Amino acid sequence: MSNTPRRAVLLRLSALVAGLAFAAPALAQDYPSRPVKIVVPFAAGGPADIYARFVGQKLQEALGQAFVVENKPGGGAVIGTTEVAKSAPDGYTLLMMSNTHTVNETLIANRPYQLMRDFVPVAPVNYSDLVLVAHPSLQAGTVAELIKLAKAQPGKLNYASSGPGTPYHMAGELFKAMAGVDLVHVPYKGSSGARADVLAGHVPMMFDAVTTMAPQVKAGKVRALGTTGRARSPVMPEVPTVAEAGVPGYEAVIWLGIMAPAKTPAPIVSKLNAEIARIVARADVKQDWAQQGAVPMSMGVDEFTRYLNADIQKWANIVRISGAKQTD
Repeated sequence: MSNTPRRAVLLRLSALVAGLAFAAPALAQDYPSRPVKIVVPFAAGGPADIYARFVGQKLQEALGQAFVVENKPGGGAVIGTTEVAKSAPDGYTLLMMSNTHTVNETLIANRPYQLMRDFVPVAPVNYSDLVLVAHPSLQAGTVAELIKLAKAQPGKLNYASSGPGTPYHMAGELFKAMAGVDLVHVPYKGSSGARADVLAGHVPMMFDAVTTMAPQVKAGKVRALGTTGRARSPVMPEVPTVAEAGVPGYEAVIWLGIMAPAKTPAPIVSKLNAEIARIVARADVKQDWAQQGAVPMSMGVDEFTRYLNADIQKWANIVRISGAKQTD
């Protein structure tokens, strides 16, 4: 090849590389140019649904396009998650996910997707503490008394949850593993049924959302034995954490985040990450969420990726120790 053709080829390659370099920022600058769908693989009315709609509205205000929430519950969050995994990686279909997804990586063996292979982390949103509550008929008013009672009656005490693999279920399995007790899991198809049976005394206890159970505790319908965060909940400051009440190191919260299909362009992911970080950092958002018992989370994409991998490993250990199955 003569110098002239070779030079022409090099010039074309240089132009192509330069074009790609300019295309990436332009891609993020133009995004979004049409409505964006946020799939919530859980039923309407729960934390994931509520905060997806909140974040979607704030993103719409910031970016000038509609962010439409669609609920696709079923299969322990697998149905809606699979739909997003199969969507075009263009930033126009997003997933509102939670620690149910990191649990499912071990709990559900036949998933048609792998979380960290088929999705790219975008941004965390917030986390909320749970509270361990017991019906007044249970002869245990503290975490220490519950542990003592459970050890005296192995396999005799039940706890309710909103279903296998949910944060409520896994909070119970983590408690069992760390406290060395044998409790029996009673799964329901949603938290409302579980909550109703605990309030009625049909099941003696459960882990539930702090804000949901706070009025019931105040009314004396259940006892709050301990909250599940590292520090006491601002919603229930008088209630000790499970860690300080008898299970050192215990922590189990509900957290929420956004993911996108794998191969979604990095400039779009970065733009969404930055916008969500701005939303959760707002003073009015922090104040509003504090009253709901929710704490904003903010991480870069790489940090969120590490967080997800660590959470997958944490719950994999608990699933294996507990022997929990999807059909519990």
